[in-house]
Amino acid sequence: MSSSLGLYIEENLIKYAKVSKNNDNIKVESFGIKFYDKPEDAIKQIIEETYSYKIPISTNSTEEIYNYFDIFSELKPKDIDGIVKTSFENYCYDNGLNKDSFESRHIQSNSPISKEKKREICISTKKTSIARRKNQLSGYKISNISPISVSIGELVNQRQQTSIVVNLEENTTITKIGPEGVKDIRIIPTGSKDILEKIKAKENSYSKAYEICKNTSIYTNDAYDLQVEENEFLPDIMPALFEIVTAIKNYIGESLENIEKVYITGTLSIINNIDIYFQEYIKNIKCEISKPYFVSNNSKINIKDYIEVNSALALALYDLNTKKESVNFIKESGVSKLFGQLGKSSERTKLNEIDIWNVIDKNKGVFTAVTTLTCSALVIYIASMITLNAIMNNKQKEAQDAITDTNTKISEISNYNTILNNRITKYKNMIKAIEDNNDKNSENLRYKNIIPNFMNNIMAVIPKEVQLTSMSNTNDTHIVLEATSSKYEQLAYFKTKIKTEGILDQVTSDTGVASGGSIKVTIEGELP
Repeated sequence: MSSSLGLYIEENLIKYAKVSKNNDNIKVESFGIKFYDKPEDAIKQIIEETYSYKIPISTNSTEEIYNYFDIFSELKPKDIDGIVKTSFENYCYDNGLNKDSFESRHIQSNSPISKEKKREICISTKKTSIARRKNQLSGYKISNISPISVSIGELVNQRQQTSIVVNLEENTTITKIGPEGVKDIRIIPTGSKDILEKIKAKENSYSKAYEICKNTSIYTNDAYDLQVEENEFLPDIMPALFEIVTAIKNYIGESLENIEKVYITGTLSIINNIDIYFQEYIKNIKCEISKPYFVSNNSKINIKDYIEVNSALALALYDLNTKKESVNFIKESGVSKLFGQLGKSSERTKLNEIDIWNVIDKNKGVFTAVTTLTCSALVIYIASMITLNAIMNNKQKEAQDAITDTNTKISEISNYNTILNNRITKYKNMIKAIEDNNDKNSENLRYKNIIPNFMNNIMAVIPKEVQLTSMSNTNDTHIVLEATSSKYEQLAYFKTKIKTEGILDQVTSDTGVASGGSIKVTIEGELP
């Protein structure tokens, strides 16, 4: 029986699950959530409570970068590794990143654009992030550091159909899975952190903010008459959920293959009715909370308690399934393997050195013959080396002559390049002067039409049940809008449309003021 302790570590909390596996039998021995001020203290407490001093630990990486490269499927694995490495180096160069500061892994799936190609999903994270995670777990047995976006697929046992797992943690990840494994990964920057931080600012406690989410029921189409006063935290919750579900709906719409089911997991899955809320926007695909496939509905423990630690369960399972080593950011280096082999060789030498002289005494004739052959081979080798050295000297002289001739021609080309670059610089300056003049005229025209265009855009997105009571242009590009409605979700929809349609940049709003059955919200932003 093998065991693993899954630790999903976020900035303010740790989800943990100790899992053992015997063939196909999986058992959750202990699990829970710890809120912390110092992660090392919380990890030590978890290790002690779960008796996991010598148990392999599987944890999540952070700050991942995802790149996608389509490569011909007939290439050898070594060639694919080289192409992915070169492509990532080009990405770093284009984005001003130091390629040597990243550790990368990649997984393969079918390319959506060509049957003759494979898609390589390249996942990279900073080496400093890996080092920081190792320091947090210093003194314990770390066996796996991998992205939660990959390991979360371990919760889904039925993969004959294509589905997506939406993991609502600090950031939201969308993982598309199918019969061949992970097919695609996308990141939505909005997640639980956007909601919990707002509630924490009011309640001054991250654990209390978590419990508030756990005890919140969100409104649906069957409960539009729900008033904001019944739950003062809905204004902190609903806008983020609307952004997430809109992004998921767009992802599904852009997918080139049919998606059969949407699994919902992560911290925000503890909000009551969230699966119903998702279903209202994603109408043609079944949406459900992701339950660990190996946990029985007849279990004495509430299924919802398991769901809270899904990310930790997934990390532990990912560690137990060793076939997934390609996305593990911990691996044994070639130097360590070499020293291990030398150590074994040294042990074998010690065991055999006692008998070596006995062997020599019994085989003197054989050793004499071997010595004679060795000396003859050495004479032939020395003669061959002298002849080869003479040939190499002649070839080296020819090569030096060719290098001298090449350097002369390079010098001539360099002079021509200098003349050409001077002319290019002159033409670039002339083009820049023309472009600056055009930009100035375009900017004047843009400011002439910007307010009428803004008003037309507002008219196109404002819901029928929202009334715009005030609009002011407080400075050059800053716009302040005041809107009222009897339904908060309409105001949230109005704000989100202003943001997602690009009508205003840097959009912010207050939580709203309820008065006499209506809600007044102030929305601010910058003209694009």
